[in-house]
Amino acid sequence: MMSKDNIGILGMVRYLLLFCVIAVGLMAIVATGGDDGSGVIGGGGGSGTLSVGLTDASTDDYQAVYVTINEVQVHMPDADGFETVDTPETTYNLLELVNGLIEQLALTELEAGDYTQMRLILGEGPDGADDGTNILGDPHPFANYIIDTSVPANVVELKTPSAQQSGIKIVHGFTINDGGETELVLDFDAQKSVVKTGGGKYILKPTIKVIDTAVSSTISGSVTDDGDPGNPIEGVSVSAQVYDDAAADIKDEVLIQASTVTDENGEYKMILEPGTYNIVAYKDAYSPECTNVVLESETDLTDQDFTLSAATTGTVSGSVEIENGGEDDSATLSFRQECDGGSGPEPIEVKSANVGYEGATWTYSAVTLPVGTYDVIASADMADEADERTTQEISDVEVTDGADTEIAPIIFPEP
Repeated sequence: MMSKDNIGILGMVRYLLLFCVIAVGLMAIVATGGDDGSGVIGGGGGSGTLSVGLTDASTDDYQAVYVTINEVQVHMPDADGFETVDTPETTYNLLELVNGLIEQLALTELEAGDYTQMRLILGEGPDGADDGTNILGDPHPFANYIIDTSVPANVVELKTPSAQQSGIKIVHGFTINDGGETELVLDFDAQKSVVKTGGGKYILKPTIKVIDTAVSSTISGSVTDDGDPGNPIEGVSVSAQVYDDAAADIKDEVLIQASTVTDENGEYKMILEPGTYNIVAYKDAYSPECTNVVLESETDLTDQDFTLSAATTGTVSGSVEIENGGEDDSATLSFRQECDGGSGPEPIEVKSANVGYEGATWTYSAVTLPVGTYDVIASADMADEADERTTQEISDVEVTDGADTEIAPIIFPEP
C-alpha cells in the first residue's frame, strides 16, 4: 500500500510527463507550419500573392498572333513536379498587348518561399473557357495560329515542337514573401517566337522574358520622320538591347531585353528592369538610330524620342544546313552593326530573321536591310536542348541598293 507521499510524487511525475507531451506536440506544429485555415500549407513562412501578367514584344510581320494558354504552373526546388496556380483557358492576340498593355494570366496565393521555374500549358483547341472571335470576326479555328498581312489574309496554324508538348518552361526564379505580393510580367516576343519554313509551315518556338514589376521602370517616347518634321512614323520597331562583351557565346553579346512597335501616333512604351540599355529604333527603308540610357529602379524615362532618316535598301538571301537536324529545329540570324548611342560604339541588332526547315535545308530570302555593312550571327535553335551547335559568324556582309546579296551556306556541324 502506497503512502500519501508516494501518491503525491507519482502525481507530480504524471503532470510533468503530460506537460512534456503537450510541449513536444506544440513544437511539431510550429516546425511543420500548420494550416492557418487559408488552404496554404507553409514551411514556417506563411503565404503571399503571385500575380502573373502577359505582354508582347510586337511585330508588323503579321496582323495577329494567337496563343491559347490553358494553365500557369510553378515549381519549388524541393517540390515533386509543378503545381497549377491558375487556369486562364483563353486565346490571346499577342499583337494587342503592346506599349505597356498587360493581360492578367494568374492571381493566386502561394506558400512563401523561393520558386525556380514557371510553366505555361498551351491549349490543344481554341478558347477553352470563352467564345472569342479573331480580328476577322471569325471563331478561332486553332489554339495557336497567325493571320498574315496578305489580302485576303491567310490564317495558318502554329505547330508546336514535340519538346514543348508538356508545356513551355520559363526558367526564372522568384520569391513569395509572407503577406507580400509578387508581380511578374511575361514579355512574349511574337516576332522571335514564330518561325516560318520555306514550305509555308509556321512553328511556335516561344521566346519569353520575365519582368519583376517591384523594381521595373518604363521608357517611352515618339519616333518622327527626319524628311517630314513632326510627322510620326507608325510600325517602328523599338528595342532595349544589352551589350555584354564578356559573353561566352558571341550570340549573347547582344541581347534584346524588350521590344515593341510604335502606334499610329509614332509613340512607344516599354517596361524594363533597372540597367544600362541601348534603345534602338528601326524600320525598313530607314536608317537605324540608337541612344544609351541608364534606368534606375522604379523610374519613368519619358521623351526618349527618335528622328529617322530615309535610307535605300537591299536584300539578303541564303541557306542553312543543320547536320542531322529535323523539322523541329531552326536557326536565327542576327544582323548587326555598330552604333554610338552616347557610351561609345557598341554592336546592336538591326534586324533578326528566323530560318525554318524545308526538306533537307533551312532557307531564307529577301531579308530587307538598309544599305551598309553587317556582321551576321547565326545560331541554331535545337529542339533537343542537349544538342548544342556552335554559333557561326559571317563578317562584313555588304548590302547594296536594290540588289540581293547571297550569303554562302551556313553549316552547323554535329558536336
